[in-house]
Amino acid sequence: MGTIVRNGTVRSVCPFDCPDTCGLSVTIEEEKITKINGDAAHPVTRGAICNKVRQLGDRVYHPERLLYPMRRKGPKGNLDFERITWEEAYDEIAKRMTAIITKDGPQAILPYSFYGNMGVLNAEGMDRRFFHRLGASRLDRTICNAAGSTGYAYTMGGSIGIDPEETVHTKLFLIWGCNLVSTNMHQTMLANEARKNGATIIHIDVHRNRTTAWADQFIHLRPGTDAALALGMMHVIIRDGLADQAFLEQHAIGYQELAAQALSYTPEYVAGITGVPAEQIEELSRLYGKTSPSFIRIGNGLQHHDNGGMAIRTIACLPALTGQWGVRGGGALKGNSWYSRLNVDQIERPDLMPDPSVRTINMNQLGDALLDSSSPVNMLFVYNSNPAVVAPDQNRVRKGLMREDLFTITHDLFLTDTCKYADIVLPATSHFENLDLYTSYWHLYLQLHEPIMEPMGECKSNFTLFKELGLRLGFEHEAFAVTEEQMIREALDSKHNSFLSGMTYEALKSQSWMKAGGNSLPAVTSLIPTPSGRIELYSEQMLLDGYSPLPTHSSLIEPETYPFLLMTGPNHSFINSTFANQERLQKLEKEPLLHMHSKDAAALGIQDGERVKVRNDRGEVELRLRVGSDVLPGVLVTQGLWWDNQRKGHQAVNALTPQRLADMGGGATFFSNRVEVVKLKTT
Repeated sequence: MGTIVRNGTVRSVCPFDCPDTCGLSVTIEEEKITKINGDAAHPVTRGAICNKVRQLGDRVYHPERLLYPMRRKGPKGNLDFERITWEEAYDEIAKRMTAIITKDGPQAILPYSFYGNMGVLNAEGMDRRFFHRLGASRLDRTICNAAGSTGYAYTMGGSIGIDPEETVHTKLFLIWGCNLVSTNMHQTMLANEARKNGATIIHIDVHRNRTTAWADQFIHLRPGTDAALALGMMHVIIRDGLADQAFLEQHAIGYQELAAQALSYTPEYVAGITGVPAEQIEELSRLYGKTSPSFIRIGNGLQHHDNGGMAIRTIACLPALTGQWGVRGGGALKGNSWYSRLNVDQIERPDLMPDPSVRTINMNQLGDALLDSSSPVNMLFVYNSNPAVVAPDQNRVRKGLMREDLFTITHDLFLTDTCKYADIVLPATSHFENLDLYTSYWHLYLQLHEPIMEPMGECKSNFTLFKELGLRLGFEHEAFAVTEEQMIREALDSKHNSFLSGMTYEALKSQSWMKAGGNSLPAVTSLIPTPSGRIELYSEQMLLDGYSPLPTHSSLIEPETYPFLLMTGPNHSFINSTFANQERLQKLEKEPLLHMHSKDAAALGIQDGERVKVRNDRGEVELRLRVGSDVLPGVLVTQGLWWDNQRKGHQAVNALTPQRLADMGGGATFFSNRVEVVKLKTT
């Protein structure tokens, strides 16, 4: 039944795609949320949350919140809808699905979702079960971390890092490719504790940002050159005898081969690739080689390049080289989902698929998929995502969405840009209205979330939507006539994962959160799930998969038709396109900006504060210029995924980004994106 109250303070969980997965303390007065704070008792949150989550009440009670099902009555590309009932919506969806399956087969139906809500049941639970049973095309959900996770796994065997709570003991932090202050604030809190005890924090990135200002030092490198910098560090560490030979002999394979590979990556050679001065590479390498414990927080940004998987695979080798995995507070962290692995097969039920070999469509190539007439997608079911804004090569995506023969359903809290192309729009609950289970891909706590308010209007959760639609289509009761509590119990029944021992529905209901492995995690070196059981500096599996078995640097492959590399990273107040429609947060960010080096601006004859056109063969947008030294010459940065707003001049920047896939895992290449900047004509 949850903890729905009229007045009082109740616990909740932050549901968004953020590593911190905070515990929340929510104040309710007269059945309305009036204040949201961090839960002071939560071991990681400790009372602190970001400003955007403090504004969650504005999102829940937003005047534009969807409350009823609607059907399109005007042309696509507008927001002309009429209210209908859920019965009418279900009838039309079921009839359309049945007709499409009869004519073109179930593979003509494609789900499109990501992690607008990170709850296990509502992000990857009943929805997966439904589309598996339907026989729909499978979606390869690779838009965020696929390349880096694949690369990291070649070295470490899986998404396994140190317990972030242990980083209070670290003496050297390398924050690599991560705007930590804006995207992982509780790691900054832990680092601040360590700094009080003498730790040094170094930020390595392509853009001076909030994390740069917070850190003690900054290493400014060219985009897509991270692997070269890591190899340069290896060169110095090996040359100067700083490698931990005893650790390497016991816990790694391939050291001799790696040493030979790193031999040619001299500081001078690497300086020419990265733009980082050779003396700075020497200093960084010796500091890392001599400081223990040291810790590398590997960010998401650098994996969004053509060479992103190999870059993260290469960086992941550094802690083994200096023996940091054997020291408390030492090692690295790209993600930690390996510890909290749930019983995925029981939740998602892939056994229900009528054809396990049904095609898979990469979500980064949605535009191509929607415009492929040889094997068309005739129904698109969108939830937990806003592809008209977040998907790359946006103009092709929107061209596909405009197809009159494509039937599109969206399930959301708002009329997003994607809803402009929808035939049916369904109102979604906020996470405050759901029973769900939350894990983190950074810390090690699982949290049970019980609903703290009744569903608004006629809103339904993803779980309820796909459960009811499955039953409407006559799917098996044993798989679909289940409750949220039953599915949570199934998720926790994970006999293959000893870290969940003792973690039951009842225990979570009583305690709100529990830590995977408790407080007695074994050493990472005893857990390495690679084929060899050791950290693989040389990977035979990579060779079998067609990659270099050793870390290496390769150039970006986007043709140099245009002079600038454009990075499209997150801003401080949005999470992807989530929160971008909230006026208070828009005011904090003011408007989308384009950061350019002063030398480039001078060469183009444009001034700070001017609006300019940014374009390539895929599209164009207009942005206001911010001139300075936050980026290197030849590099541009714009932050945040803003919804289209003609009145304010906001445009979605993914009109410029490519559908091309990264080197590993089918990942996105948002940042390997070349553009030109044109001065706007004045009238």
